[in-house]
Amino acid sequence: MTKDEALDRLSQLARAQAFGHHVGSDRLIQAGLDALLADVDAPSLALLAGLGRREEHEARELFDHVKEELGLGFEVPADPIAARWALAYWLAAQIVDGSLDPATGADLIWVEAATELGYPDRLQSIVHCAIELDDWNANWSTPLEQLKEEVLVAARTLIESGGPESPL
Repeated sequence: MTKDEALDRLSQLARAQAFGHHVGSDRLIQAGLDALLADVDAPSLALLAGLGRREEHEARELFDHVKEELGLGFEVPADPIAARWALAYWLAAQIVDGSLDPATGADLIWVEAATELGYPDRLQSIVHCAIELDDWNANWSTPLEQLKEEVLVAARTLIESGGPESPL
């Protein structure tokens, strides 16, 4: 893992936490270890990476220190609508970069963003794919991989349409 990849992973975990997703202590510790091995330099990183099973309860606090030391903090917008849009774009970006399975990502966008936003037009193609994926079975004429590819295309289109700050 390169230094940039390790920093990106730490950043993704920080965003996941900010959006209220559960990030296990084991993942925080492993990300810390990977970052340490990739020569990321932060005073609390070695402490996080060195936590044992009995010390896992300290991982969140140490991860907070690492985020602060590396400037990886992320604040979810205070406005609930802006926060849901930020979540949708973040999930779409993960689908596009391959760090999130398209089926899982489409479902998360559907449940955690589109529903709360009243199913806006920008998210309709992803929601449509999520519904089809939710109902999919092996007897369908449409292959599962084709549906996942449609999610990827829809996520890429969403990203290219501009960030959550662009006019809705």
